[in-house]
Amino acid sequence: MTMYANAQQQRNRYAADAVMSASPARLLTMLYDRLLLDLSRAESAHETGSWSVASDNLLHAQDIITELTSSLKPELWDGGDRLLALYNYVSGALIDANVKRDTARIRESIGLLEPLRQAWHEAAAELVVSQPAAPRAAAAGGMLGVA
Repeated sequence: MTMYANAQQQRNRYAADAVMSASPARLLTMLYDRLLLDLSRAESAHETGSWSVASDNLLHAQDIITELTSSLKPELWDGGDRLLALYNYVSGALIDANVKRDTARIRESIGLLEPLRQAWHEAAAELVVSQPAAPRAAAAGGMLGVA
């Protein structure tokens, strides 16, 4: 095994451990961070005409939107139905961006999702500050409306 392959394997193991040990609130913020990273990469790839790179990133972003949609519990809070509608809209926009090679749809999606990413990070940070250590992980998911 090469040194590079060993280092990559260690990074992958670290990332998997971080996901497996994360609280629901942290998982949500990790998903949003990766979603916006995928969209940024797709936008850059579109601008340079790297269509396969753009497509790979848009497909991964769609997978994240699907995961966010499936874990959403809209009945737990008043804004749940609106967030579900937004996820459905963005999902369609990402499909459109990929099929039609439409950079504007990627930018639109970034514009819609970035404020949410910031809001989820703020909500997760407030949970950490406002709760004792033991119940944090259990309460975080329900308070954020995700499983």
